[in-house]
Amino acid sequence: MSTGHHRVVVVGGGFGGLFATRALKGADLDITLIDRRNFHLFQPLLYQVATGSLSPGEIAQPLRHVLRRQRNVMVLMGEVRGFDLGRRVVLVADAANDPVEEIPYDTLVVAAGARHSYFGHDEWATLAPGLKSIEDALEMRRRILVAFEAAEAEPDHDKREGWMTFVVVGGGPTGVELAGQIAEIAHDTVRRDFREIDPTRSTVILIEGLDRLLTEFDLNLADSAERQLESLGVTVRTASFVRDVTEAGVVVEHDGSRELIPTRTVLWAAGVAASPLARNLAEQAGLEVDRAGRVPVEPDLTLRGHPEVFVVGDMSVLPERVPGVAPAAMQEGQHVAKTIRARVAGRSGPGPFRYHDKGTLATIGRLRGVGEIRGVRFSGLFAWLLWLGVHISYLIGFTNRLLVLIRWSVSFFTYGRGSRLITGSGDPPLTTRDEH
Repeated sequence: MSTGHHRVVVVGGGFGGLFATRALKGADLDITLIDRRNFHLFQPLLYQVATGSLSPGEIAQPLRHVLRRQRNVMVLMGEVRGFDLGRRVVLVADAANDPVEEIPYDTLVVAAGARHSYFGHDEWATLAPGLKSIEDALEMRRRILVAFEAAEAEPDHDKREGWMTFVVVGGGPTGVELAGQIAEIAHDTVRRDFREIDPTRSTVILIEGLDRLLTEFDLNLADSAERQLESLGVTVRTASFVRDVTEAGVVVEHDGSRELIPTRTVLWAAGVAASPLARNLAEQAGLEVDRAGRVPVEPDLTLRGHPEVFVVGDMSVLPERVPGVAPAAMQEGQHVAKTIRARVAGRSGPGPFRYHDKGTLATIGRLRGVGEIRGVRFSGLFAWLLWLGVHISYLIGFTNRLLVLIRWSVSFFTYGRGSRLITGSGDPPLTTRDEH
């Protein structure tokens, strides 16, 4: 694709990378977008795949399709292994994992996102899956649905109770939304599907280490969210810390005392860590990453000492705090694009990045939610409706917006979930009743 134009390499097809690329449409540039997946994933709705409300294809779009009309972009599916900032090249292994190729750049935009953080206990990952990818969501869905199937086939009362206990770790928006959805599955979706168990007697526990849920929200809204969760049958346990996760359950500490919560289904929504590529950049620039593995950047989102390198989204930390949410990554990507356009044209750029807070929203379940927009706080039905509208508008692609709207409408009137298939490589851990 080399034409002698200014070469821009964008690493990551998430919100930051995709919005930076799209904002450069029509610019006299050669842009290469690299991602190890061939699609853009709308992560805010990933939990709905995990709980069977939506299918993966309804919240994802192929990157080549999204950018098909942008003639200055080449999409490359590959795994970025690192960078050579001195030589200005990106080290990439292609989709077939062939030897590493060097891709040169004049401007580099790194938006590789984040992964789960188990706070030094990576051994918990196999027992408590997080939620960052489609594979994660399908594994969560498998475990949730298998739990009911295993409980149906389990003759031992105590073991059955373990299968019917669901523990969600983390009281942020993802944890709150997951807990609410699981409670609705038990009380509405599958309550008439079984003969030996009563799904409505399931126990859903939400564990948060701080003394409140939804720390990004106003305290009154967080309290409202907790009340709405409890109305769904969710037990909220704040100021509680997970000390161990085993096949037998979760060890939780509260006020200095520990207890084991017997459960076979633990879902992790407690923390994130930046992509390892952030550490690679920091080491080459002589910088230190923070506790979450993020690399510090200048106010204009450039890497210190390397004004040709931009780092956006969950990988970077600014002097002024910016929340790790999708709208922030979108705005950062657009800001970077404006800066690149100005530089290529020989003009001064827009200067420091300023995050424009458009509000916060979280849904808790059917007709339940909390939100705040420009100082106006609301909860319940209006928050839920606004959440639906905002998320549909942000979805990439008209087809996906239409499909999600139809799916939500059908689910609302039927209390059903259209994606309740148990799939994946794990074998359902079922027992067999002697009498059967």
